[in-house]
Amino acid sequence: MTFDEVDEMISSHKEEFLEQLFTFIRQKSISTENEGMTECADLLKAYMEESGIETKIMQTEGHPIVYGEMVRDKHSFTLLIYGHYDVQPADPLDQWVSPPFDPTIRDGRVYGRGTGDNKGQLMAQLLGIKIYKEVFGDLPINLKFVFEGEEEKGSVNLPRFVSDNQELLKADLVYTADGSSHYSGSPLILLGARGMLSIEITVKGAEWDNHSGNTGNIVPNPAWKLIDLLHSMKDENGDVLIEGFYDYIRSPSEKEMELLRQLPFDQKKIGSKIGYSGLTMDGESYYRKLTMEPTFNISGMESGYTGGGVKTIIPATASAKMDIRLVADQDPSYVYDRISDYIKEYDPDMEVEFLGSMKPSRTSADMKIVDVVTNVVHQAYNTKPLIQPSLSGSLPDYVWTSILQTPSIIMPYANFDQRNHSPNENIKLDSFFGGIKCTCTLIERLGEYDKSFEK
Repeated sequence: MTFDEVDEMISSHKEEFLEQLFTFIRQKSISTENEGMTECADLLKAYMEESGIETKIMQTEGHPIVYGEMVRDKHSFTLLIYGHYDVQPADPLDQWVSPPFDPTIRDGRVYGRGTGDNKGQLMAQLLGIKIYKEVFGDLPINLKFVFEGEEEKGSVNLPRFVSDNQELLKADLVYTADGSSHYSGSPLILLGARGMLSIEITVKGAEWDNHSGNTGNIVPNPAWKLIDLLHSMKDENGDVLIEGFYDYIRSPSEKEMELLRQLPFDQKKIGSKIGYSGLTMDGESYYRKLTMEPTFNISGMESGYTGGGVKTIIPATASAKMDIRLVADQDPSYVYDRISDYIKEYDPDMEVEFLGSMKPSRTSADMKIVDVVTNVVHQAYNTKPLIQPSLSGSLPDYVWTSILQTPSIIMPYANFDQRNHSPNENIKLDSFFGGIKCTCTLIERLGEYDKSFEK
């Protein structure tokens, strides 16, 4: 098989493909505001059916999931494609150069809400499948599709959906086109994601705020008590001192460490990008800390008066919110219990509240299927991809690796500077059309792999 016909098909249908993407973007689907969700699910279903995908809308306790499949032979390799059709709110509107739901092309990019996250990448996959069928006929593998409408609000109903439909969703690989390529511009393969635990710690003093002169040295200040607690949880090197916090962490393999060492690292450029000129670590340390180690982050603190001028009080309460990123094999519930136990022992009057969590995931870099997808991306982009064993952020990838017990690979089609979640979100035209070709290549190479694949 050659891909000259695929290139020709993409080139001759660019306007048609872009118009299909534009129609998809124009349909609002803001999950957190429940705007346009049913309409967008129906539109996506229609697109899928036009491509010959047997599609149905499956209800959840929240927004619907659009499920589809193209099954040729139950014994063939089965690829499950995951994505999401919901988008972030467009605010602040005054910072958009062009209207967020009126897609516009400028300087080789399509601008609009959802262009990169995730409608553009989702559409590139559907169009890649459509082109494959038109150029080469029957698909060599089975395809299943799960497109949810709640990713932007934490995928709250996806775990239950996957758990309840394991036989329906049974697959050999889950493939996700989401996120951004590497800042260097190279294609990037991700083999997992860090999980997250969100908590809030509250410390109380008197029943109400007190005059800091009239009751100074008399009424305890909960802000100091909170500071002392937080300080007791970590040492000067940043290591967490809570017993059990580091239990069950899966150590990176030698191959995973080698992949981290191969990732490009420009200390000055990264320091400039994150606004921190004090960055001094080397590349291996940087990527290991970013992907293979948990965090213990204070994301916000609140106590007393912080407005203009002066208000002389001893505050009645102090609180801190924390987001704690977790790595493979750490369980958010277990970690929460260890933190809660520590706080209760430190001071039983302090309160800790569970705010939410997401489990981590990681597909082994030693699996043969990782090599297959790596070769696919290399061929499609004519550039050897970078492989990162884990995303530093958090995605619901664990539903595939933990619940469905299936390897999962994330391959971002969107450009690094896509500005997802921000005004002027965009996807480069080359990235969009490159994603279409990559999907075609993936189908063909998985078909070849299937010939020697043992169930």
